[in-house]
Amino acid sequence: MTASTLNSAGNSGILHWLDENFEKPFLVIALLMAVALITYQVLFRYIATNLFGMAGSTAEVEELAIWCFIWLSYLSIPLIIKKRAHIRITLFFDAMPQRIQNMLWVLDEALFLVFTGVLAYLCYNLSMMQIAKPQFSPAMGISYAFPYAVLPISFVLMSIRLIQNLIRQIRKTGLLDSLIALAVGLILSVPIIDQWELEIVTVLGCTMFLCLLLGVPIAVTLGFSAMAALYNSDFLHISTQAPTCFSALDSFTIMSIFFFVAAGVFMRSGGLSRQLVNLADMLVGKAVGGMALATVVTCMFFAAICGSGPATVAAIGAITIPAMVERGYDKRFATALVACAGSIGVMIPPSNPMVVYGVIAKASIGKLFMGGIIPGILVGCVLMAYSWWISKKHGWMGNTEKLPFRQVLRTLWEAKWALMVPVIILGGIYGGIMTPTEAAAISASYGLFVGTFIYKGITRKNFFSVCVECCTTSSVIIFLIAMASSFGYLLALESVPETIAKAILSVASNKYLVLLLINLFLLVVGALMEPAAATIILTPILAPIAVKLGVDIVHFGIIMTVNLAIGFITPPVGTNLFVGSAVSGLKVEVVAKAALPMVVLMIAVLFLLTYIPELSLFLPNRMM
Repeated sequence: MTASTLNSAGNSGILHWLDENFEKPFLVIALLMAVALITYQVLFRYIATNLFGMAGSTAEVEELAIWCFIWLSYLSIPLIIKKRAHIRITLFFDAMPQRIQNMLWVLDEALFLVFTGVLAYLCYNLSMMQIAKPQFSPAMGISYAFPYAVLPISFVLMSIRLIQNLIRQIRKTGLLDSLIALAVGLILSVPIIDQWELEIVTVLGCTMFLCLLLGVPIAVTLGFSAMAALYNSDFLHISTQAPTCFSALDSFTIMSIFFFVAAGVFMRSGGLSRQLVNLADMLVGKAVGGMALATVVTCMFFAAICGSGPATVAAIGAITIPAMVERGYDKRFATALVACAGSIGVMIPPSNPMVVYGVIAKASIGKLFMGGIIPGILVGCVLMAYSWWISKKHGWMGNTEKLPFRQVLRTLWEAKWALMVPVIILGGIYGGIMTPTEAAAISASYGLFVGTFIYKGITRKNFFSVCVECCTTSSVIIFLIAMASSFGYLLALESVPETIAKAILSVASNKYLVLLLINLFLLVVGALMEPAAATIILTPILAPIAVKLGVDIVHFGIIMTVNLAIGFITPPVGTNLFVGSAVSGLKVEVVAKAALPMVVLMIAVLFLLTYIPELSLFLPNRMM
């Protein structure tokens, strides 16, 4: 082999490594810094200040942590683009033949590329403006040119990833079909490009509907719709979208979503799931349908750690589905049960959709967390009752093996580290020790420590990939929040929520009837849209209606959360169904059919929660 060949191979290897890993080191560093900084903030306050009387401020630490969070959130998006892992509505897309799907992929990637290209330019101008006329951060006194730099950098990286995707897709689709798709996109864009005199609401609504129909990622749909409306506006300028990309995430509260996701990933990867399953099996495993009951109990335990439905299904289903099948349970029932019980992950605190709702509706996240406990337990009890009934019907008995007392104690002892996480989160928040974001950061630090040094599921080999997973999993939701900010601002500017509220209340003013209609609407939306996306889009519209009807803002948040949690298990977009299907190997429609009776029972619980507010408000009103 010649020297030139070796050099060529070496250069190719370097380029391939950069293509696969360029963003990842920055993500890991930013993640560890954010977790460490907020953990330090809490420890400084309670050790250095309270115990030793040291004076000092941690405002600089908090500001730097938020900047790290924003950097890792945006630098994760190129990796998500590479995997095509964005949240999108694919109902129309999936119904098309393969040739049309390929053409739609070309159109979607091209639109996404236009969006990131424009934002890269706008954000570059913003950064240059900060260099020329700097503004300084309130805590550290550093020019915003530094934190803003992530915006042009990340949008350029997104554009590069999209160009790579687009080239691959054009090769797959064929040049002629690709040109047809691009031509169709250009024709559809004429009203925007030609700046037709259209109302902002018209541009927003039509662009959003069309993009969602074509399968464009929801985050891009919201951001691009806002961009089109700003471009066509006579009194607003498109450049205002650039600083919004940063300011939308410049929030200590929103950062809690990232920390809760990180805690869940650390604990799942660290080996926590097995300990929880063993504990639940020991507690209820001897009853009729013991392993099914243990599955629901484990999902409830894990829900108090991660705040995500699909993560709960993935972590618990990989262990309990094979265990249930081994003990004679029907595989369809086992998978459906895990999919349904996994939805408790967004009811029992912490809950990512509750954080999103709290931020948008300006409701107390602590009260929302507390309000979700009884609904989560109710859903768990209903699923356990159904599991017991169907297990008795089919003769699925519990584990008859008698456990020695020493083994019982050992199981409890081994699970102690996992059981401490809800204590840290809930005890920290409701004991007035920590804010939800601080409790989330401490639980992430704890999860990393326990997963690495106690359960030892996080090793030198997978540490890097686990950290990257934390960033990419959370950033799907975070990017959605960032891109929805301009969209929500324009909706508010045009008084759209108030107009819709008046229209609904003019049709029906009865509180109970309107709540019934909202429930039915949300059940349909939940079947078509991921809960976080639905929460971001619908909260500004529906929450004012609820308030005008005299519904408590926390109670309505629980109604929305439970509604959309049921959406995790209703086709065609039921995420838990897809995760359960992937774990078990069964078809999604088979799992959905087996889950139907459980979904009906969960809807019954939903209506109880809707019309008996005390079920949601008892704990928040008594304990906060």
